Amino acid sequence: MRTSRPLPVVNARTLTPVNTGPVELPDPDRLVHLQFRRFAGCPVCNLHLRSVVRRHAEIEAAGVREVVLFHSPADELREHVAELPIAVVADPEKRLYREFGVEAGRRALLDPRAWLPIVRAVLTGTWQVLRGRERLPAGTPHGGRLGLPADFLIAPDGRIVAAHHGQHAYDQWPVDTLLALAAAHRPTRG
Repeated sequence: MRTSRPLPVVNARTLTPVNTGPVELPDPDRLVHLQFRRFAGCPVCNLHLRSVVRRHAEIEAAGVREVVLFHSPADELREHVAELPIAVVADPEKRLYREFGVEAGRRALLDPRAWLPIVRAVLTGTWQVLRGRERLPAGTPHGGRLGLPADFLIAPDGRIVAAHHGQHAYDQWPVDTLLALAAAHRPTRG
């Protein structure tokens, strides 16, 4: 797990997801897993989000609220995430990306560690599109294709208790890593 700077405290705010009601960040009662992804319909992002959705009940039982950001406009994003059981937030100006130090770069797609997941994501995504379960992404996605993923685990008091800045397009916390971090940082009741 790599962090690029000391772990700060997140200022309280309300986020407005495109598919659920407002989300308090930090959540006063549970941990928040704040994920930064790329663009609406991103096949690599969708591959990872499918693993999160499959284990959503387990993640919630661990006391974690999932919040996912994309750098696409809300109208474009809404078409791709309406059925997800997790909060999805549009950040087309990349304000939160900058605040959390989330980067973009050619290494997102050029790193050899990303190639197999990219092929898997494209094949799986194509199959899902053909079955009518997913939509194709925009030909020229808002904010570009070169975003890097990042994960943050935020405690109810706003402290970032764990962070990971991805080195390539498929470098994010697997669900097992998230659950282990949640167990290590589970809020205690006073």
